[in-house]
Amino acid sequence: MQAAAQPETTNGRGTLGPGSSLYLVATPIGNLEDITLRALRVLKEVDLIACEDTRQTQKLLSHYGIQTRTVSYHEHNEMTKAAELIVDLESGAKIALVTDAGMPGISDPGFRLIALAIRHHVPVVPIPGASAFLAALVASGLPTDSFRFSGFLPAKSGQRRKLLESVRESPRTQVFYEAPHRLLETLADVVEVLGSDRHVVVAREVTKLHEEFLRGRAKEVLAQLKSRGEVKGEITLLIAKQESSEPRAASSELSVAQRVKQIMSEEKVDEKSALKKVAKERGIGKSEAYRELQRTK
Repeated sequence: MQAAAQPETTNGRGTLGPGSSLYLVATPIGNLEDITLRALRVLKEVDLIACEDTRQTQKLLSHYGIQTRTVSYHEHNEMTKAAELIVDLESGAKIALVTDAGMPGISDPGFRLIALAIRHHVPVVPIPGASAFLAALVASGLPTDSFRFSGFLPAKSGQRRKLLESVRESPRTQVFYEAPHRLLETLADVVEVLGSDRHVVVAREVTKLHEEFLRGRAKEVLAQLKSRGEVKGEITLLIAKQESSEPRAASSELSVAQRVKQIMSEEKVDEKSALKKVAKERGIGKSEAYRELQRTK
């Protein structure tokens, strides 16, 4: 059983309590004013701040005149650094864990250290604050009563299409992060797999100077972004649940053989080329698509 965390404040002065603790401190996702008074106090009073990028965190610390010592803790040194930080914690140190932006552990490093601290009975104290996907969700205009956040979409088209297919009839809002250079390709996959009329929201640069929300049907948002050329900035992609009147994507209703014939007729290509496209649409290998084709012929 994990040891109970010590009270964070003593004597009403706002100072950290006795004993070691690992503080998970949320930092601004853009606007430096989006940090809590509690987070600033903790960053000032801990013995050490473990940062995803010390240079990025130093900008925040310098802005608020915080001189606490920092150390690098990121995905490439996480395995060895987590053990070193546990040694410090077990020696009585108070350590704050931060990432470049947002909440540690949400599509950012942190899980290994947090799990290790709990295993070693070190109190883990969350200091809540800004989160890109939550900010995007509440301002999207899509239902928030039931949603699923799945981090970054797969980089490979086949895997991405397979994931989109799995949420096609989901009753909840889907929330993802996406790299700006892949956004157009991803939206094209949304149109192909979920249908051109599926409602989507692209939240770009949330809380930053050029914050923008693009809301509409998938085909409309895709066309709007295509007309701009290059897409820049931090991106959160939100996909609405299927409307009751929204038709299913026609290509998903057909068998592999039916879809192959459809593509051959519409695009005037041979069976091999059509089968390759079907495999890509459905996120499966060409050999698997071929076997399915033979079974249904």
